[in-house]
Amino acid sequence: MGHQAILNPDVPNLLLITDSTRLPGEPFFDAVEAALTGGVDAVLVREKQLDSARLLAFASRLRAITREHGARLIIHSQADIAKAIEADGVHVATEDIGQLPAIRLWLGKAGKGMSFSASCHDEAELAAAHRAGADFALLSPVFPTASHPGASNLGVERFRELANTSPLPVVALGGITPENRGELAGFGVAVIGAILDSRHPGDAARRLA
Repeated sequence: MGHQAILNPDVPNLLLITDSTRLPGEPFFDAVEAALTGGVDAVLVREKQLDSARLLAFASRLRAITREHGARLIIHSQADIAKAIEADGVHVATEDIGQLPAIRLWLGKAGKGMSFSASCHDEAELAAAHRAGADFALLSPVFPTASHPGASNLGVERFRELANTSPLPVVALGGITPENRGELAGFGVAVIGAILDSRHPGDAARRLA
């Protein structure tokens, strides 16, 4: 089951989660372009600091860039933005897993062909996401992360255990770098800093992909 991620076209192999606060302005879009050239096959727009109007403009620009590279664009939480820009998917936080059926219903025809995914951290959440109709889950944190210092992490062994018994495909998230990527062979991975904090985002993406 652990190899589902690579076989299912809806499940990213290398997902870049956005954080434009790390690279404000044009350098951010340059980094995304380089990462897409390097092998990122999906971008997840997660920009909590942007209001709806700014998010719409930001996501629209990324929609154009991802289309050029044949990559998927997924929107965190805001199904209205996903619908407006014809995104390829909607992703929800753990506490919103129960909202997935309502989101799918609200999207109606616009949601056909979209993927629905959720953030999960354990067996119970993976089961809940499956029941709610998610196509895949981001399972985290695999390694210690800079964004949550001191928080406990799954480790590779526990991640594989959960992933191999999960009722839906999983993508690994949390502290993943080009150096430890090999420990998660057979699974898709999601990153933020490994690409956006790199001096050479394209090279980082190539090594991660």
